[in-house]
Amino acid sequence: MEPINVVTGGVTVLDRADVDTDQIMPAQFLKRIERTGFGEFLFYEWRKDPSWRLDKNPILVTGPNFGCGSSREHAPWGLQDYGFRAIVAPSFADIFFNNCTKIGLLPVVLPEEDVRSLMQADEATIDLARQTVEWDGRSASFEIDPEVKHRLLNGLDDIGVTLQSEEAIAAYERERERSGPVTTALA
Repeated sequence: MEPINVVTGGVTVLDRADVDTDQIMPAQFLKRIERTGFGEFLFYEWRKDPSWRLDKNPILVTGPNFGCGSSREHAPWGLQDYGFRAIVAPSFADIFFNNCTKIGLLPVVLPEEDVRSLMQADEATIDLARQTVEWDGRSASFEIDPEVKHRLLNGLDDIGVTLQSEEAIAAYERERERSGPVTTALA
């Protein structure tokens, strides 16, 4: 997983509330076994509308309750594969939020007033270390769990976190008893 420190660039606006994971990544594309290549299916049904536009920028700004619905990991995979590195919204579904952080896609919660202002910006900078979003001379702070922040800043997925304890795991494996199961005689 790539570390995230600062995400700077264009802002793509999806001004919709309650966007569920089936809208983000429709079920017919969940049969794939790879974690890549999902970007082309992102918002598949909505893209059929000739007026639909979803610019490829590093920052997606959207309405409240983004990522609601089922817990499919494919939705964050598709967003990341499309090119988004951060998503800013007034709120996220919990499972979707966690699925994003596990792959290195930064979800940022800001008050609705700030999200509305950010939707008017062409570009923004999200600084994870400072926990700020800056655009058009404005700045807003956001909260993030310290452990999640550490993982994202250091590019650590679940396996990476486990490998930080590799020496302790190896020592445990060397020291544990290897004589097999204990059996007792029945009388």
